[in-house]
Amino acid sequence: MNQRPRRLRKNPIIREMVAETRLSKNMFIYPYFIVPGKKIVHKIDAMPGIDHFSVDELLKDVEKGLKVGVNKLLLFGVGEEKTKDASSSFSNNSVVVKAIKELKRTFGEDLYVITDVCVCAYTTHGHCGILHDDYVHNDSSVEVLAKMALAHAQAGADMVAPSDMMDGRVGAIRALLDSKGFENTALMSYAVKFASAFYGPFREAADSAPQKGDRKSYQMDFRNGREAMKEAMLDEQEGADILMVKPALAYMDVISNLRANTLLPVACYNVSGEYSMVKAAAKNGWIDEQKIVMENMYAFARAGSDIIISYHTRDIFEKGWL
Repeated sequence: MNQRPRRLRKNPIIREMVAETRLSKNMFIYPYFIVPGKKIVHKIDAMPGIDHFSVDELLKDVEKGLKVGVNKLLLFGVGEEKTKDASSSFSNNSVVVKAIKELKRTFGEDLYVITDVCVCAYTTHGHCGILHDDYVHNDSSVEVLAKMALAHAQAGADMVAPSDMMDGRVGAIRALLDSKGFENTALMSYAVKFASAFYGPFREAADSAPQKGDRKSYQMDFRNGREAMKEAMLDEQEGADILMVKPALAYMDVISNLRANTLLPVACYNVSGEYSMVKAAAKNGWIDEQKIVMENMYAFARAGSDIIISYHTRDIFEKGWL
Protein backbone atom coordinates (compact mmCIF):
# COMPACT_ATOMS: atom_id res chain seq x y z
CA MET A 1 0.00 0.00 0.00
CA ASN A 2 1.37 3.39 -0.96
CA GLN A 3 -1.39 5.17 0.96
CA ARG A 4 -1.52 4.59 4.71
CA PRO A 5 -3.54 7.36 6.42
CA ARG A 6 -2.66 5.87 9.81
CA ARG A 7 0.91 7.19 9.42
CA LEU A 8 -0.43 10.64 10.32
CA ARG A 9 -2.24 9.31 13.40
CA LYS A 10 0.76 7.52 14.94
CA ASN A 11 1.18 9.74 18.01
CA PRO A 12 -0.17 12.98 19.54
CA ILE A 13 2.56 15.15 18.01
CA ILE A 14 1.74 14.23 14.43
CA ARG A 15 -2.00 14.28 15.11
CA GLU A 16 -1.74 17.84 16.41
CA MET A 17 0.36 18.92 13.46
CA VAL A 18 -2.12 17.74 10.83
CA ALA A 19 -5.36 18.54 12.69
CA GLU A 20 -7.72 20.21 10.24
CA THR A 21 -9.89 22.00 12.80
CA ARG A 22 -8.53 24.33 15.46
CA LEU A 23 -10.27 25.98 18.39
CA SER A 24 -9.26 29.22 20.04
CA LYS A 25 -10.50 30.87 23.21
CA ASN A 26 -11.13 33.93 21.07
CA MET A 27 -14.04 32.11 19.41
CA PHE A 28 -16.21 31.80 22.53
CA ILE A 29 -19.03 33.96 23.90
CA TYR A 30 -20.54 33.33 27.34
CA PRO A 31 -24.24 34.10 28.04
CA TYR A 32 -25.50 35.72 31.26
CA PHE A 33 -29.01 36.14 32.69
CA ILE A 34 -29.41 39.46 34.53
CA VAL A 35 -32.16 40.23 37.05
CA PRO A 36 -33.19 43.37 38.98
CA GLY A 37 -32.16 43.74 42.61
CA LYS A 38 -28.97 43.39 44.62
CA LYS A 39 -26.91 40.53 46.03
CA ILE A 40 -28.76 37.97 43.91
CA VAL A 41 -27.16 34.78 42.65
CA HIS A 42 -29.96 32.36 41.90
CA LYS A 43 -29.33 28.90 40.51
CA ILE A 44 -31.28 27.87 37.41
CA ASP A 45 -32.40 24.31 38.14
CA ALA A 46 -32.77 23.32 34.49
CA MET A 47 -29.25 24.55 33.66
CA PRO A 48 -26.75 23.28 36.26
CA GLY A 49 -23.87 25.69 36.69
CA ILE A 50 -25.77 28.67 35.27
CA ASP A 51 -27.26 31.39 37.51
CA HIS A 52 -29.34 34.53 37.52
CA PHE A 53 -27.21 37.50 38.61
CA SER A 54 -28.09 40.95 39.86
CA VAL A 55 -25.79 43.59 38.40
CA ASP A 56 -23.57 43.85 41.49
CA GLU A 57 -23.00 40.08 41.56
CA LEU A 58 -22.56 40.03 37.78
CA LEU A 59 -19.56 42.32 38.11
CA LYS A 60 -17.92 39.93 40.57
CA ASP A 61 -18.51 36.91 38.35
CA VAL A 62 -17.32 38.67 35.21
CA GLU A 63 -14.11 39.64 37.00
CA LYS A 64 -13.50 35.96 37.77
CA GLY A 65 -14.18 35.03 34.16
CA LEU A 66 -11.82 37.67 32.80
CA LYS A 67 -8.98 36.10 34.76
CA VAL A 68 -9.31 32.92 32.67
CA GLY A 69 -9.98 34.73 29.39
CA VAL A 70 -13.78 35.00 29.21
CA ASN A 71 -14.00 38.48 27.69
CA LYS A 72 -17.09 38.33 25.45
CA LEU A 73 -20.55 38.23 27.06
CA LEU A 74 -24.11 37.94 25.75
CA LEU A 75 -26.63 39.53 28.13
CA PHE A 76 -30.27 38.52 28.64
CA GLY A 77 -32.60 40.57 30.83
CA VAL A 78 -35.01 38.70 33.11
CA GLY A 79 -37.60 39.82 35.64
CA GLU A 80 -38.59 43.19 34.19
CA GLU A 81 -42.20 44.39 34.13
CA LYS A 82 -44.20 42.50 31.50
CA THR A 83 -46.64 44.50 29.37
CA LYS A 84 -48.51 44.02 26.11
CA ASP A 85 -46.31 46.59 24.38
CA ALA A 86 -43.01 45.39 25.92
CA SER A 87 -42.18 48.97 26.93
CA SER A 88 -39.74 47.86 29.64
CA SER A 89 -37.56 46.27 26.93
CA PHE A 90 -36.41 49.66 25.64
CA SER A 91 -36.43 51.53 28.95
CA ASN A 92 -33.31 53.52 29.71
CA ASN A 93 -33.62 52.15 33.22
CA SER A 94 -33.80 48.45 32.30
CA VAL A 95 -31.59 45.94 34.06
CA VAL A 96 -29.70 45.27 30.82
CA VAL A 97 -28.98 48.98 30.34
CA LYS A 98 -27.75 49.18 33.94
CA ALA A 99 -25.59 46.10 33.44
CA ILE A 100 -24.03 47.46 30.25
CA LYS A 101 -23.13 50.76 31.89
CA GLU A 102 -21.59 49.11 34.95
CA LEU A 103 -19.68 46.53 32.91
CA LYS A 104 -18.20 49.15 30.60
CA ARG A 105 -17.46 51.51 33.50
CA THR A 106 -15.70 48.75 35.43
CA PHE A 107 -13.91 46.82 32.72
CA GLY A 108 -13.79 49.19 29.75
CA GLU A 109 -12.23 47.82 26.60
CA ASP A 110 -11.13 44.63 28.35
CA LEU A 111 -14.70 43.34 27.97
CA TYR A 112 -16.85 43.03 24.84
CA VAL A 113 -20.55 43.35 25.66
CA ILE A 114 -23.22 41.89 23.38
CA THR A 115 -26.93 42.13 24.13
CA ASP A 116 -29.81 39.93 23.09
CA VAL A 117 -32.56 41.98 21.43
CA CYS A 118 -35.94 40.29 21.81
CA VAL A 119 -39.11 41.09 23.75
CA CYS A 120 -40.26 37.61 24.83
CA ALA A 121 -39.16 38.23 28.43
CA TYR A 122 -40.89 41.62 28.46
CA THR A 123 -44.38 40.76 27.16
CA THR A 124 -47.32 39.46 29.17
CA HIS A 125 -47.93 36.81 26.51
CA GLY A 126 -44.33 35.64 26.14
CA HIS A 127 -44.10 36.05 22.38
CA CYS A 128 -41.18 37.69 20.60
CA GLY A 129 -43.24 40.58 19.26
CA ILE A 130 -46.40 42.62 19.64
CA LEU A 131 -49.71 40.78 19.33
CA HIS A 132 -52.53 41.96 17.09
CA ASP A 133 -55.59 39.70 17.29
CA ASP A 134 -53.48 36.85 18.74
CA TYR A 135 -50.97 37.08 15.88
CA VAL A 136 -47.46 38.48 16.23
CA HIS A 137 -47.55 41.63 14.13
CA ASN A 138 -44.31 42.03 12.25
CA ASP A 139 -43.82 45.73 11.62
CA SER A 140 -44.96 47.07 14.99
CA SER A 141 -42.70 44.47 16.61
CA VAL A 142 -39.76 45.68 14.53
CA GLU A 143 -40.27 49.22 15.82
CA VAL A 144 -40.00 48.04 19.42
CA LEU A 145 -36.96 45.89 18.69
CA ALA A 146 -35.17 48.82 17.06
CA LYS A 147 -35.85 50.98 20.13
CA MET A 148 -34.50 48.21 22.36
CA ALA A 149 -31.31 47.94 20.31
CA LEU A 150 -30.86 51.71 20.44
CA ALA A 151 -31.24 51.76 24.24
CA HIS A 152 -28.51 49.13 24.51
CA ALA A 153 -26.22 50.98 22.11
CA GLN A 154 -26.72 54.25 24.01
CA ALA A 155 -25.75 52.45 27.22
CA GLY A 156 -22.48 51.35 25.63
CA ALA A 157 -23.10 47.88 24.16
CA ASP A 158 -20.43 46.87 21.67
CA MET A 159 -22.83 44.67 19.71
CA VAL A 160 -26.57 44.02 19.54
CA ALA A 161 -28.02 40.65 18.58
CA PRO A 162 -31.68 40.52 17.47
CA SER A 163 -33.12 37.05 18.12
CA ASP A 164 -36.80 37.58 17.34
CA MET A 165 -36.96 36.44 13.69
CA MET A 166 -39.20 39.30 12.53
CA ASP A 167 -38.85 40.16 8.85
CA GLY A 168 -36.79 43.28 8.21
CA ARG A 169 -35.62 43.84 11.76
CA VAL A 170 -31.91 43.83 10.89
CA GLY A 171 -32.37 46.65 8.38
CA ALA A 172 -34.54 48.66 10.76
CA ILE A 173 -32.10 48.31 13.65
CA ARG A 174 -29.13 49.18 11.46
CA ALA A 175 -30.89 52.24 10.06
CA LEU A 176 -31.92 53.54 13.49
CA LEU A 177 -28.49 52.95 15.03
CA ASP A 178 -26.78 54.71 12.13
CA SER A 179 -29.18 57.66 12.23
CA LYS A 180 -28.42 58.18 15.93
CA GLY A 181 -24.64 58.07 15.52
CA PHE A 182 -24.07 54.42 16.46
CA GLU A 183 -22.75 53.25 13.13
CA ASN A 184 -19.88 51.52 14.95
CA THR A 185 -22.18 49.35 17.07
CA ALA A 186 -21.92 45.90 15.53
CA LEU A 187 -24.91 43.70 14.75
CA MET A 188 -24.97 39.92 15.08
CA SER A 189 -28.18 38.53 13.67
CA TYR A 190 -29.85 35.37 14.88
CA ALA A 191 -30.27 34.89 11.15
CA VAL A 192 -31.34 31.25 11.19
CA LYS A 193 -33.29 30.54 14.37
CA PHE A 194 -35.39 27.40 14.30
CA ALA A 195 -38.59 26.71 16.25
CA SER A 196 -36.82 24.10 18.35
CA ALA A 197 -37.52 21.85 21.32
CA PHE A 198 -33.90 22.42 22.41
CA TYR A 199 -34.84 25.75 24.05
CA GLY A 200 -36.71 24.18 26.98
CA PRO A 201 -34.30 25.02 29.83
CA PHE A 202 -33.85 28.58 28.52
CA ARG A 203 -37.59 29.21 28.90
CA GLU A 204 -37.16 28.65 32.64
CA ALA A 205 -34.01 30.77 32.77
CA ALA A 206 -35.56 33.72 30.92
CA ASP A 207 -39.17 33.28 32.10
CA SER A 208 -40.16 33.63 28.46
CA ALA A 209 -42.42 30.72 27.52
CA PRO A 210 -45.41 31.73 25.34
CA GLN A 211 -48.64 31.82 27.34
CA LYS A 212 -50.62 30.73 24.30
CA GLY A 213 -49.67 29.01 21.04
CA ASP A 214 -46.09 28.62 19.84
CA ARG A 215 -43.46 30.50 17.86
CA LYS A 216 -43.73 28.65 14.59
CA SER A 217 -45.23 31.61 12.75
CA TYR A 218 -41.94 33.50 13.06
CA GLN A 219 -39.16 31.09 14.07
CA MET A 220 -38.08 28.77 11.27
CA ASP A 221 -39.45 25.34 10.41
CA PHE A 222 -36.65 22.93 11.31
CA ARG A 223 -37.33 20.93 8.15
CA ASN A 224 -36.19 23.80 5.91
CA GLY A 225 -32.56 24.14 4.88
CA ARG A 226 -32.95 26.25 1.73
CA GLU A 227 -35.15 28.74 3.54
CA ALA A 228 -32.38 29.07 6.12
CA MET A 229 -30.07 30.41 3.42
CA LYS A 230 -32.77 32.83 2.28
CA GLU A 231 -33.13 34.20 5.81
CA ALA A 232 -29.38 34.57 6.23
CA MET A 233 -28.85 36.26 2.88
CA LEU A 234 -31.62 38.76 3.60
CA ASP A 235 -29.96 39.67 6.89
CA GLU A 236 -26.62 40.07 5.17
CA GLN A 237 -28.21 42.44 2.64
CA GLU A 238 -29.81 44.41 5.48
CA GLY A 239 -26.48 45.05 7.18
CA ALA A 240 -25.74 42.23 9.61
CA ASP A 241 -22.06 41.93 10.55
CA ILE A 242 -22.29 38.33 11.81
CA LEU A 243 -24.79 35.61 10.94
CA MET A 244 -25.85 33.07 13.57
CA VAL A 245 -27.41 29.60 13.40
CA LYS A 246 -29.45 28.49 16.44
CA PRO A 247 -29.53 25.74 17.73
CA ALA A 248 -26.18 24.24 16.75
CA LEU A 249 -25.93 20.52 17.42
CA ALA A 250 -28.79 19.32 15.20
CA TYR A 251 -28.04 21.89 12.50
CA MET A 252 -24.47 21.21 11.42
CA ASP A 253 -25.59 21.00 7.79
CA VAL A 254 -27.06 24.50 8.00
CA ILE A 255 -23.90 25.89 9.57
CA SER A 256 -21.81 24.29 6.83
CA ASN A 257 -24.07 25.52 4.05
CA LEU A 258 -24.10 29.04 5.45
CA ARG A 259 -20.30 29.04 5.71
CA ALA A 260 -20.16 28.16 2.00
CA ASN A 261 -22.57 30.93 1.03
CA THR A 262 -21.30 33.99 2.90
CA LEU A 263 -18.08 35.86 3.51
CA LEU A 264 -19.35 37.13 6.86
CA PRO A 265 -18.33 35.49 10.14
CA VAL A 266 -20.66 32.63 11.10
CA ALA A 267 -21.73 32.05 14.70
CA CYS A 268 -23.58 29.16 16.26
CA TYR A 269 -25.50 29.03 19.53
CA ASN A 270 -24.94 25.87 21.58
CA VAL A 271 -28.32 26.24 23.28
CA SER A 272 -29.72 25.39 26.71
CA GLY A 273 -31.17 22.00 25.83
CA GLU A 274 -27.90 20.87 24.29
CA TYR A 275 -26.05 22.07 27.39
CA SER A 276 -28.44 20.57 29.94
CA MET A 277 -28.53 17.15 28.26
CA VAL A 278 -24.75 16.93 28.55
CA LYS A 279 -24.84 18.05 32.19
CA ALA A 280 -27.56 15.52 33.08
CA ALA A 281 -25.80 12.62 31.38
CA ALA A 282 -22.49 13.56 33.01
CA LYS A 283 -24.11 13.77 36.44
CA ASN A 284 -25.38 10.23 36.01
CA GLY A 285 -21.96 8.99 34.94
CA TRP A 286 -23.15 8.00 31.48
CA ILE A 287 -20.63 10.15 29.58
CA ASP A 288 -17.27 11.84 30.05
CA GLU A 289 -18.33 15.49 30.19
CA GLN A 290 -15.04 16.99 29.05
CA LYS A 291 -14.71 14.68 26.07
CA ILE A 292 -18.34 15.18 24.96
CA VAL A 293 -18.17 18.96 25.33
CA MET A 294 -14.96 19.31 23.39
CA GLU A 295 -16.11 16.90 20.68
CA ASN A 296 -19.15 19.12 20.22
CA MET A 297 -17.07 22.31 20.15
CA TYR A 298 -14.76 20.92 17.50
CA ALA A 299 -17.77 19.74 15.53
CA PHE A 300 -19.22 23.26 15.51
CA ALA A 301 -15.91 24.63 14.26
CA ARG A 302 -15.50 21.85 11.71
CA ALA A 303 -18.96 22.62 10.33
CA GLY A 304 -17.88 26.21 9.74
CA SER A 305 -18.53 28.22 12.90
CA ASP A 306 -16.12 31.07 13.50
CA ILE A 307 -17.86 31.98 16.77
CA ILE A 308 -19.40 29.68 19.39
CA ILE A 309 -21.90 30.88 21.98
CA SER A 310 -21.98 28.28 24.73
CA TYR A 311 -22.91 27.86 28.39
CA HIS A 312 -19.96 25.45 28.57
CA THR A 313 -17.51 28.32 28.03
CA ARG A 314 -16.59 28.86 31.68
CA ASP A 315 -15.99 25.14 32.23
CA ILE A 316 -13.83 24.99 29.12
CA PHE A 317 -11.71 27.94 30.23
CA GLU A 318 -11.55 27.34 33.97
CA LYS A 319 -10.89 23.61 33.77
CA GLY A 320 -8.25 23.92 31.06
CA TRP A 321 -10.11 21.85 28.48
CA LEU A 322 -8.75 24.07 25.70
